Amino acid sequence: MPPPFRLVRLRESHDAFAHAISIAKESGAGTLTYVGQFDLAEFAVVLEPGEPLCTARRAFYAGMVALTDALRAYAPPNKEIAIDWPDAIRVDGGLVGGGRLGWPPSAEDEPPRWLVFGVMIRTVAMIDREAGVYPLASALDQEGFGEAGAVQLTESFARHLMRALDAWQTDGFDSIAREYLARVSRKPQTAHVIADNGDLITRRTGTNMTDRRDLRKDLLSPSWLDPKLGGPRL
Repeated sequence: MPPPFRLVRLRESHDAFAHAISIAKESGAGTLTYVGQFDLAEFAVVLEPGEPLCTARRAFYAGMVALTDALRAYAPPNKEIAIDWPDAIRVDGGLVGGGRLGWPPSAEDEPPRWLVFGVMIRTVAMIDREAGVYPLASALDQEGFGEAGAVQLTESFARHLMRALDAWQTDGFDSIAREYLARVSRKPQTAHVIADNGDLITRRTGTNMTDRRDLRKDLLSPSWLDPKLGGPRL
């Protein structure tokens, strides 16, 4: 694992996201929890933003940029890796997982003690997609990612997250917003903008009609996560 990350390995029965939240205050920035599973890449990283919570949540977008970059590094040529706003990852239309964000109870105008960005990506299919039972679900092995398993994806994510955070510090958040929005699935004749607090503003081209999506609200319940399965939806 590249510096400045400190890896915490967990057994399969553990939850990387929940564990990272439980130790975030004591362990500090750069702690990366990892659960080694056959069919899932599951990990979470602790961040310590230096800005108010209302804007610090935009770190979620840096995490999603790093995650899609990590997937692209192992994807076959011409594979489409797209984001369903705000948190779901699809490969050629098939849901493989996504990211999520946790934060402590904190005033919106004060810096939070920590943030946790968590990831789950289905690496191996435990169901038969060819049978058509779950046509909207997929896994990396079904999409031709070869030997890209949990270890490789976690290491790749860590490297790309450092690059994304460095770009944010050097060029401002707009650089992250552009990268993220270039990967978001959207309807024709629409344009997206990320507000200062992370909300998504959608405008229909040629009109004054806009729609605003609340990032904080949508992050409370990850769209890709099936609570009963404990993993990406089928």
